Amino acid sequence: MSNYLTGHYEEAVIFARILGALIIGALIGYERSYHGRPAGFRTHALVCIASSMLMVVTVYQNEWMTSVSAEAIRTDPTRMAQGIMTGIGFLGAGVIFKEGLTVRGLTTAASIWITAALGILYGIGFYYPAIAGTIATIGVLGAFRWVESRLPSHHFAHQFLRFPKNKVMPEAELRQLLHDHGFTISHMSYRQNDKGAVFEYRMVIGTVDQQNLARLATTLHKTKDILEFRISPTGD
Repeated sequence: MSNYLTGHYEEAVIFARILGALIIGALIGYERSYHGRPAGFRTHALVCIASSMLMVVTVYQNEWMTSVSAEAIRTDPTRMAQGIMTGIGFLGAGVIFKEGLTVRGLTTAASIWITAALGILYGIGFYYPAIAGTIATIGVLGAFRWVESRLPSHHFAHQFLRFPKNKVMPEAELRQLLHDHGFTISHMSYRQNDKGAVFEYRMVIGTVDQQNLARLATTLHKTKDILEFRISPTGD
């Protein structure tokens, strides 16, 4: 009876550690998502869960190395896990790429990394944390996508506008236009091209409603004297 209770207590501790990692990673990731950073809600949750599972492997070596002596345990078999995760890190880096001004593939890289961690747990026969981690991972990739789409967050985009030299929209008027469409402005810069014939505004704009980007594009399309404009959303 004592061994039965002890076993269930250890399982509860493992579950609590993985769950705690999921919650903490999700909270930190949400803060990043809210501010429009590429590595956000799901990416941080996956990385935190993977790290937690690998530490569980280290802390509970006696649970999955029952067929070897204590002398073998002192040789630190977790070095194999370290080597695997290092190699997988290079694979994950290969799926991250920059498309224009947007960084993509961060969540895919995190899912590759956590899949490697799960493979280690299944490979050593540490099934309880492996199953708990699998459920948490599927939940993050599936359910969290739905949750993330409904959480309030900031959406950022790089924007530039080109005007003829003698028909440049005054900066105050441009700022008012963006403000009326629900945007904040940062990193405003100015540029003159084509031997002085064209004037450019470049900036980063932010809004809490992603639909504002489409509304702004429609307004700019109808605004005379704009030679060219571009709105490039950032994110994963």
